[in-house]
Amino acid sequence: MDTQNAVAELQSSLGQRITRSKSDLDLHGRSESHFSLSPPDAVAYPETTEEVTQIVRICARHRLPVVGWGTGTSLEGQAQAFSGGVVVDFSRMNRILRIAAEDMTVTVQPGVTREALNEELRATGLFFPVDPGANASLGGMASTRASGTTAVRYGTMRDNVRALEVVTATGAVIRTGTAARKSASGYDLTALFVGAEGTLGLITELTLRLYGQPEAISSAVCAFETVRDAVDCVIDTIQCGIPMARIELMDTDSVRAVNAYAAMGLPERPHLLLEFHGSPASVAEQAETFGAIAADHAASGFAQATRSEERTALWTMRHNAYYAILAARPGARAIVTDICVPISRLAQAIDETRADLTQAGVQGPILGHVGDGNFHAILLVDETDPAEIARAQAASDRMVARSLALGGTATGEHGIGVGKLGYMEREHGAGWAMMGAIKQALDPDNILNPGKLVPPRN
Repeated sequence: MDTQNAVAELQSSLGQRITRSKSDLDLHGRSESHFSLSPPDAVAYPETTEEVTQIVRICARHRLPVVGWGTGTSLEGQAQAFSGGVVVDFSRMNRILRIAAEDMTVTVQPGVTREALNEELRATGLFFPVDPGANASLGGMASTRASGTTAVRYGTMRDNVRALEVVTATGAVIRTGTAARKSASGYDLTALFVGAEGTLGLITELTLRLYGQPEAISSAVCAFETVRDAVDCVIDTIQCGIPMARIELMDTDSVRAVNAYAAMGLPERPHLLLEFHGSPASVAEQAETFGAIAADHAASGFAQATRSEERTALWTMRHNAYYAILAARPGARAIVTDICVPISRLAQAIDETRADLTQAGVQGPILGHVGDGNFHAILLVDETDPAEIARAQAASDRMVARSLALGGTATGEHGIGVGKLGYMEREHGAGWAMMGAIKQALDPDNILNPGKLVPPRN
């Protein structure tokens, strides 16, 4: 690995848009979660696909790792350069290239954030629904196969990426997918790169599926005596076919944290947060039907919010829950876990996780996108206390084992990175080695985000 010569070549191509300043390196070495600072050797700011191609080709010649960076909000260390190398920051590739309203698609560069896209789409009557909470970049969301609060109705990034432009490990540019709604032509390369976490190529352009903005939107919140009551209500709601746009759970500890952080004044009990989309009549019908189901599960305080400012306050509270939970223990770091199980096993998974955390003495509020069986435990630890960290990591390991035993997965949306690398063989068996073979074939020199997602190279 020849870092000095590689950076010198990059400087001749990018000028001041390749930097080795300590502030830039530290900024791109941080994680939203518990991983320690791991600065890269340099940070590049390309503005075009051609510049990304140049970066990859130069790094390939010098065997220098290349790691993509969107907004840095991933939670399993996906964007950190643990092996050094060049972080490619896509923030300057932030143009919306083409809105095809008649086809209900949009083509964007990877640095466009979901909020910027939806602001641009407002006048078209269309919107992009995938909402992971953070104002993440769309390239990063595709690379981690993000989902979030609206997945129960609109699906994840896997369901909403139609086509990609990708720079491969050799610096070649390929296009996957077409403008057509479906295809039976060859391997689904689009699906291969969505969720690959930048280990197979750098996404430089995305074509995304859009949806019509709903005519009416209504949000609601209600409290339950127990988490099981809330989850059973969710299961009945799904089985009744109510087309929920969002259905979120916050346990008592999460509610207590957001009350302290944002002065919400919610009863300190488990809550469901909901949203209904459709015509005014269908939204009213959905809310009425859900209210009846919730009453059967001893819900209380069922309140609707139809004004935009009320809905914004409700979902801002939910999106800021992670920071509220961190604030509940000042100075703590978070081991952020997520698992996803079949909806029929969700109550069991949450009950057993809560009992396990209590027994282990680990502070871990639970919240999640329960409409699709996905939940998170935010395990708060003192990073100076090795025993406490060990207890939390052991509890996280048991969460994954529990999920797999119930027919679920090690991660519903956070991805693998390095944080969940140790669970891959357990979940996928020989399939994990096949993933490694694909990586070997497409990136034989292992320069693209090395050490993540696939089996380590010998």
